[in-house]
Amino acid sequence: MSAQQELQQLSQQLQELREQIEQLEGEADALRDEKSDVDEAIAALEALETGETIQVPVGGGAYVRAEVQDMDEVIVTLGGDYAAEQTEESAVSTLENKKDTLDDRIEEVTDDIDDLESEADQLESKAQQLQQQAMQQQLQQQAMQGQGQEPGDEGDDE
Repeated sequence: MSAQQELQQLSQQLQELREQIEQLEGEADALRDEKSDVDEAIAALEALETGETIQVPVGGGAYVRAEVQDMDEVIVTLGGDYAAEQTEESAVSTLENKKDTLDDRIEEVTDDIDDLESEADQLESKAQQLQQQAMQQQLQQQAMQGQGQEPGDEGDDE
């Protein structure tokens, strides 16, 4: 494989790594947003009391005012389109567990990003070395060609 072909292959691999990194960074951002939502839900559950008036989202950016009738009846999504009615304390515990799971997943994704960035750095170093080697070879070839064509050198060494 020529140096040019190897450089093209490295360039393609780098592009693929960058796309994977970008995708993982998007996933990490989404996980952080979800974690923030969980944090807000926990804070709200801990602050709310029965009888308080709250703003409830109904979709499309619209809200209605509603009164909390019973803080001992909180519905929490469990995942997979399942939800369960829980006490406030149990709901907070469920959300804390969800937050821990999100933290673990964020750490995994961040580690994957670090690994891919390290791999990309290695490929970039290798590409730079190949480029330097190719330039040196080209300069040597030019120098060798130039020696055989110097003015005044007509092949008479005698």
